[in-house]
Amino acid sequence: MKKLLAVLCAVAAVIATVVFVSRAGGNSEQIVKNDYLRIHVRANSNSQTDQSVKYIVKDEVVKYITPYAAQCTDKQTAMRVISGILGGIEQVCDKVLKEHGFDYTSRASVRQEEFPTRVYGDLTLENGLYDALIIELGSGTGDNWWCVIYPPLCFTSGTENVEYRSAIYDIIKKFFD
Repeated sequence: MKKLLAVLCAVAAVIATVVFVSRAGGNSEQIVKNDYLRIHVRANSNSQTDQSVKYIVKDEVVKYITPYAAQCTDKQTAMRVISGILGGIEQVCDKVLKEHGFDYTSRASVRQEEFPTRVYGDLTLENGLYDALIIELGSGTGDNWWCVIYPPLCFTSGTENVEYRSAIYDIIKKFFD
């Protein structure tokens, strides 16, 4: 009787796990998070120099995109505008890379990509499939930086000021305040 009960419990646990995984997005049909256009800059590698230039590239790309993002009133417009300036984005990236002595170049595209849960101030974006501007520097296999183009969480409208918020910094600050 104990063995039968143990087997039934094991079968129930397996069924519950399969049901949970399929409802939590384990299936191949994922829903695209339609309210956001994200940005993802991937470094060539995790070397200190590749990581450093990634942030310089990010700053220059944000400066370049900001006036374009400021004119966008919805995500579809943002996707169309950003898709229309991919060549300019790559030129900005490649110029920074060349100025800093790197022989690799960049690739920029707008496509859907899986993102982990991310906190931006009071906003939490759950993990899932998002439309995004993807910028790969060189091999694009290093650590990355990401934010949101629309609505503009990392881009301020009409100014050269750029706001970047670090969730880790906010957590640490809350802990010590």
